Amino acid sequence: MSFSYASVVETTHLSRRLKRIVLDVEAPDVLNVRVAGDSAVGVYFEADDHPEGEGRNYSVRHQDGARVTLDVVLHSRGPGTDWAATAAAGDRVVLDHARSWYRPPADSDWQLLVSDLSGLPATARIIEELPAEATATVIVEVAAPEDLGYLPRRPNATVHGIVGSGNGHAPSTLMHAVRELDLPVGRGYCWFAGEAAESRAIRKYLRSLGWTIDQYDVTGYWRFDSETWDARFAEVEDDVLAVYESALTEGKSDKLAFEEFDEACERMGL
Repeated sequence: MSFSYASVVETTHLSRRLKRIVLDVEAPDVLNVRVAGDSAVGVYFEADDHPEGEGRNYSVRHQDGARVTLDVVLHSRGPGTDWAATAAAGDRVVLDHARSWYRPPADSDWQLLVSDLSGLPATARIIEELPAEATATVIVEVAAPEDLGYLPRRPNATVHGIVGSGNGHAPSTLMHAVRELDLPVGRGYCWFAGEAAESRAIRKYLRSLGWTIDQYDVTGYWRFDSETWDARFAEVEDDVLAVYESALTEGKSDKLAFEEFDEACERMGL
């Protein structure tokens, strides 16, 4: 068992699109929330339905012992937004699948942080926890200028805001912004959190520059037109999962196995 029940103890509206939800975790040692800038947990909204119930993944903005703070982005619709919009003290949920991806190598000279609204809470935490000797360029794609005010300001982090594109309302311009960026000299590290198709494009671009797999952690937090994608994936699921499992059997890392899985999905038109 890796899950824990949790209760809502406090909620606060940070802006029109962000709501803070503080949870008291009943078994924090079992859940084992990662200590990382993009630490995340799966939240299952109906405690009695786990593991078959509806759930979504959210970044851990803060953790203090058994208290876990989530800053949830509110969209126009969806089960996650429905839960967050009505969440109130006393509500119970299940937390599961604690994990993280942000792992900049110690020899990185600079960092590139790229996200849309879905990755904004993790981006904020990464900026907040940047060591004084680390420098970062941050590219974020948001819905309105007020969203940029959520990010902490640090002298070693330069923020470039893109307003009005992506986020399910218009085509994303994150890939274009990364291509147009004059990358600093030295060894870089890139962290990306956003739409899955953009994550694939970013990963392929970094590889084209000769970056090695330890220089980036690129994660698709959501997928545009996920229902169509899910239907197509169901038709080829056995074939593409076999690629992933074969890579693991060969002793390849989970990260490399996923890249081979994603390449197989692309070949299948996904």
